[in-house]
Amino acid sequence: MKKFEREMVRGWLHEPERPLGKGIVLAHGAGSNCESPLLRATAEAFAAAGYHVLRCDLPYRQQRPHGPPISALAGRDREGLQRAADAMREIVPVVVLGGHSYGGRQSSMLLAEQPGVADMLLLLSYPLHPPKKREQLRTAHFPKLHTPALFVHGTRDPFGLIPEMEGALAALPGRHRLVSIEKAGHELGVAAVPVILEETQCFVNELTR
Repeated sequence: MKKFEREMVRGWLHEPERPLGKGIVLAHGAGSNCESPLLRATAEAFAAAGYHVLRCDLPYRQQRPHGPPISALAGRDREGLQRAADAMREIVPVVVLGGHSYGGRQSSMLLAEQPGVADMLLLLSYPLHPPKKREQLRTAHFPKLHTPALFVHGTRDPFGLIPEMEGALAALPGRHRLVSIEKAGHELGVAAVPVILEETQCFVNELTR
C-alpha cells in the first residue's frame, strides 16, 4: 500500500502480489473518508485476491476534514472520481468504480453521464432516499445508466429497504444485481467484506469471460 496523489485524487493504492489485470476505485460515504473501516477492509480483501485498489478521498473531503458534501459542488466530486478511474485505467485494462453510499451514488451518476469511464459499478449501501423520506428518490439518472452494476445492501438500511431497492432497480437498462446482507444497516460493516468480494468476483467474471 502506498500513498497516491494527483490533481483532484488523493488516497491509497493497494498493489496485489499476483495482479489479475483488474482494478477497483473505492470512494467513501458523505460523513466519512477513505480511512473508513469498510473501505480499508474491502481494499485489503480485493488486493489479496489480485486486484489493484485505489481508495480515495473525494474532492470535498480533500478541502475539509469534516462535514458533509455540498450538493452544488457534487460535480467536482464526480470529476475527482473520473480522474481516479482514469488513473486506474493506466494501470489495468478492467476498471470497477464505486464505493459506499455517497461515493457510490456519485459514481453511478458519473457513469450515467460518461459510460466509458469504467467497466462496472460496485455500489455499497446505495442511498436510495434520505431516512424516513421515501418520496425523495435519488434515481433520476437510473434510466441512463447502462454500465453493469452490482448493488450490495443491508436488509436494515434506513436509506432504502430491499423491496424499495428492487423496485427502483427495475428502471436500470443495464445489467445489474442486488445482493442483500441480512441484518446489516447502512454501514454494512467489515463482516460483509467476504460477500462483497465473492459477489464482485462472480459479477466481473461473468462480464469479462
